[in-house]
Amino acid sequence: MSNRYTITAALPYTNGPIHIGHLAGVYVPADIYARYLRLKGNDVAFICGSDEHGVPITIKAKNEGVSPQDIVDKYHAIIKQSFEEFGISFDNYSRTSAKIHHETASEFFKTLHDKGEFIEETNEQLYDEKANQFLADRFVTGTCPKCGNEEAYGDQCENCGTSLNATDLINPKSAITGNVPTLKQTKHWFLPLDKHEAFLRSWILEGHKSDWKPNVYGQVKSWIDDGLRPRAVTRDLDWGIPVPVEGAEGKVLYVWFDAPIGYISSTKEWAKRVGKDWEPYWKDKDTKLIHFIGKDNIVFHCIIFPAMLQAEGSYILPDNVPANEFLNLEGNKLSTSKNWAVWLPEYLIDFPNQQDVLRYALTANAPEAKDNDFTWKDFQARNNNELVAIFGNFINRVVVLTNKYYNSIVPTPHDFSKIDEETLAAVKTYPNVISSSIERYRFREAQQELMNLARLGNKYLADEEPWKVIKVDEARVQTIMYIALQIASALATLSEPFLPFTSGKLKHILKVSSSDSTTENRIEKSWNDIATKSVLMPSGHQIGQAELLFSKIEDEAIQEQIDKLVASKKANEAANKTVDPQKDTITFDDFSKLDIRVGTILEAEKMPKAKKLLVLKVDTGIDVRTIVSGIAESFTAEEVVGKKVTVLVNLAPRALRGVESQGMILMTENEEGKLVFVNPDDTSVANGLKIS
Repeated sequence: MSNRYTITAALPYTNGPIHIGHLAGVYVPADIYARYLRLKGNDVAFICGSDEHGVPITIKAKNEGVSPQDIVDKYHAIIKQSFEEFGISFDNYSRTSAKIHHETASEFFKTLHDKGEFIEETNEQLYDEKANQFLADRFVTGTCPKCGNEEAYGDQCENCGTSLNATDLINPKSAITGNVPTLKQTKHWFLPLDKHEAFLRSWILEGHKSDWKPNVYGQVKSWIDDGLRPRAVTRDLDWGIPVPVEGAEGKVLYVWFDAPIGYISSTKEWAKRVGKDWEPYWKDKDTKLIHFIGKDNIVFHCIIFPAMLQAEGSYILPDNVPANEFLNLEGNKLSTSKNWAVWLPEYLIDFPNQQDVLRYALTANAPEAKDNDFTWKDFQARNNNELVAIFGNFINRVVVLTNKYYNSIVPTPHDFSKIDEETLAAVKTYPNVISSSIERYRFREAQQELMNLARLGNKYLADEEPWKVIKVDEARVQTIMYIALQIASALATLSEPFLPFTSGKLKHILKVSSSDSTTENRIEKSWNDIATKSVLMPSGHQIGQAELLFSKIEDEAIQEQIDKLVASKKANEAANKTVDPQKDTITFDDFSKLDIRVGTILEAEKMPKAKKLLVLKVDTGIDVRTIVSGIAESFTAEEVVGKKVTVLVNLAPRALRGVESQGMILMTENEEGKLVFVNPDDTSVANGLKIS
């Protein structure tokens, strides 16, 4: 293994606080890895910072009536403090509004520009005439050309993860005014990814097929196989880093060009603060560069940023990009806009001093290979049935018995039995077993192995029953407790990457931290010591008094979180619910052209490969006709058969996914946003009856 590591965690957008999806996907696994490498004696630079130049920030500022700087200042402080309180051990947490970042990003752009690595092109971009501005990225929404999601953004579809250009969207709409945009010419600088396709194919598809995660490799391969095209690195915006060349007035660096350079500028900031040279962490081929990201950032970190680094010429390339999938919440996709999230600042208030419980639950349920789900009930069960009942129970019994039998002094063992020797030998295997999982980025598996060590300790005590043996063989109990304390000492070290607060508390109880021992008689052990040292906690060492590592979480606390989640979602939906304005006035003659009748749904079936559509057979009283209706998310086909409905029968036929729809079912939404039929189920109303 390399001795020097640069570990980066995706720069969070400063348009809101951190939630559990961010933690599970990026920051907890990155922190586990960084802490582990430090325990192994490696030189680690764990780097992150706030991404302050994205379009979501300008949208947030517009919505709140403040400046983008106000937004980034507010959320940078919140995010930074949350990370610190949660124990994410960044060596440096910077921000892209910092002077050192503006200088680094501008210099990087100029280097590539001077080398002729960009293409200058004038082409048509979406433009909002009413807002008098170009619609970059999330200023525009529309239908994804890949999956048909009708709420895709101009830079990415969050449903299928496809990276997009705004002009790729079908039926685009301005997110600022709601207007249908026009096309207008503008000049931009492009990074010709097709120029680097051969390099990327060789480096990734041939060089990393076996060691990159299948979800990462598969997405990158799909992109490369589809053929790479030039990618814009500038935008028409007034918020960001100005493009540092002539003729680029009113343009800024595209956030996905600027943001990954933030890793470099943050490293520079850290190195200057601690008196180190930053360059070996980015330019020495013996350094391993690891990017921790979510799956929506794979393309940028595996194709675009490496192409930028390769074009610049002096930087190393990432050794691995262990991206995770998405974490859902209580069966639904996490949504900032709908307030369907567990926010880190709120968790830290509601569950004080229980950072490790959330770390543990998120790691145990990490979306490493597929999307996974967080539920409050599972969170409670992980705490009560595993942390309290297994880890905490073992430590408490060991410390309480040592306090009781030996006045807190580690006893001198006597002859080891076969089970004693097997147990001590098993303890020595855990560092390598856990290391193997961590180094393959299987953090769920690694944490499970840590808990297996605690299970080993519990089983050993349960089998040997020192509380019974003490009555007949005190010498034997000395040996039992000595071995149990060796297991506790190993847990104190091996738990640090996963449960850093618990590890610190346990080290304090066992008095094995460096502050409790001298250099000559160091009790605190490194990761490698657990596997190589014959004695982890010597006889005669005095431990402290028992303290509970974990506390049971009661049903009331969990129900409170579930109620809070549902209530905040409803409140947010109510706050954002708007009444559509009245349409243009029509004449009575216009209205009289509408032929609206009562009908009955006779048959219904789901439209294949369509999320919202049902194909209905409706008796209108004048005929039986086919109507395609977008109600499948509110009703099943079985639920609507036999329903009385209100039908607009003289609407011009329209083909939807190859089926001709011959009318429209009239519906509305109730207060919960669920579709409901306008006409009640009144069997006395005959089909075909006109509604005046």
